[in-house]
Amino acid sequence: MSAVDALLKAARAELERVTPQQAAALQRDGGLLVDIRYAALRERDGTIPGALVVERNELEWRLDPTGDHRAPEATGHDRPVVVVCNEGYASSLAAVSLRQLGLYRATDLAGGFQAWRAAGLPVSG
Repeated sequence: MSAVDALLKAARAELERVTPQQAAALQRDGGLLVDIRYAALRERDGTIPGALVVERNELEWRLDPTGDHRAPEATGHDRPVVVVCNEGYASSLAAVSLRQLGLYRATDLAGGFQAWRAAGLPVSG
């Protein structure tokens, strides 16, 4: 197993990853969906309505509720956060990073944006 595969396996052991339907329900109930895909993918495929778009390299700064550069949506450590990447790989690592910041309810969307779209859930753009 490669080192990155081992890292991903360890990250996923820490998370209760969610399905597209579970992510949609969390969003309806006040959870935050965070799209970390790069601009070209968002332009090509669209976005999830209501999701906060944050480039991966800014994620920790924008989601840290104690930070000076936080997004207005970063309201507390207890808010459910679902990280969304394109296919559900980078989002697992990103969600663990958010947990290390104290966002203990952070997780990711299994299958990423592609799974969301395949489930027939709303897409903008």
